[in-house]
Amino acid sequence: MNINNRTISEVRALLQDEEVISEQLLTAMKLDSRVGIQELLKKYYRRQEALRKKQKKAEELLKFERKLWAQGFTYLGGVDEAGRGPLAGPVVSACVILPKELIIETIDDSKKLTAAKREDLFGQISKEAVAIGIGIIENNIIDKINIYNATIESMIQAVKACRHQPDFLLLDAIRLKDMSLPQYSITKGDSRSQSIAAASIVAKVTRDRMMEGFARLYPMYGFDKHKGYGTKEHINAIQEYGISPIHRKSFLTNILSTI
Repeated sequence: MNINNRTISEVRALLQDEEVISEQLLTAMKLDSRVGIQELLKKYYRRQEALRKKQKKAEELLKFERKLWAQGFTYLGGVDEAGRGPLAGPVVSACVILPKELIIETIDDSKKLTAAKREDLFGQISKEAVAIGIGIIENNIIDKINIYNATIESMIQAVKACRHQPDFLLLDAIRLKDMSLPQYSITKGDSRSQSIAAASIVAKVTRDRMMEGFARLYPMYGFDKHKGYGTKEHINAIQEYGISPIHRKSFLTNILSTI
């Protein structure tokens, strides 16, 4: 392929079209002495390397799922929670069953993603999932049974809420002893299993949307910004306005003692 008579902008456009990119084009670019063409070539190879790493990561996230599919399990429920640490609001869990061999290349632990990326993935997961279940335990119940038990209960709710029940559960560093389903607890599971990562995203987006709703009811606390976590802004608001109906009193002993 001869690109000597093409401008740098025209070559850039060629690199945007997967059907046009070929070894002949890349070889021609390597032989082209123009600095701009060489910069385009470097950027192209950097993008390809980033894509390769992303694809490798996506394949690694199916390692546990593929072992279980090979054993005859079909409906693998990834389970994770959001909201164990905040001073206000519920703890929310999700159980997500994805189709066998589906690869979502941009998926990751929800904590590593931007809010915008989580929203995008939430839409994709919701569209592709075989089933999604949500479990929610409110702050007043958290105060009664403690956050650990509330988290367990929200996870059990999430599993039971799936319209198609899982035949195996994958969980992030926790076990549901009261459920008879076979299950496997994975340390840092939300960054090692696609199913758990999907659940972490669904739980996080669901809870964040709830906290944004609470922000409209109780605007003085800034729940839309910190989602109930113990930021300086949040603590200052509690000290100024007292607690709201969604605050976890059992989390606020030290703060309330200063009011």
